Amino acid sequence: MKTPMTLRGADALREELRYRKGELRPKIIAAIDEARSHGDLRENAEYHASREQHGFNEGRIADIEAKLSDAQVVDVTQLPKSGRIVFGTTIDLADTDSGDELCYQIVGEDEADIKKGLISVNSPIARALIGKNAGDVVQVKTPGGTREFEIMKVQYI
Repeated sequence: MKTPMTLRGADALREELRYRKGELRPKIIAAIDEARSHGDLRENAEYHASREQHGFNEGRIADIEAKLSDAQVVDVTQLPKSGRIVFGTTIDLADTDSGDELCYQIVGEDEADIKKGLISVNSPIARALIGKNAGDVVQVKTPGGTREFEIMKVQYI
């Protein structure tokens, strides 16, 4: 099954992959070679640290490649503007109890960052919002109890 990801999220992963393969990997390999030249590898902390860093970097490269190969990249601006909340849309909400206004974009699991207003498609609030339209009121079960939001605006940006 493909994992949804925004175009911005896919671009960020591609950039990280380019950096890790093209810049970081050669630096780590040079550090390993330098440490190896210092002699006895059994007692060479610099060598072991470089090898550990190399392993971490290679693991992250494999992780990014797997995520990109399994991604279904969604360009939100190309979606039909039906007014319905779908993956990638940006939603303005009003908390019906407190009156607080919130703005979230529904993104892939790896892109989620609540501080930036990016919520995972698998989060309770995103699951409650998907399929709804502006003007609808939704109830979301949260760890702090059930909250009610009115959908003010749906944007495809």
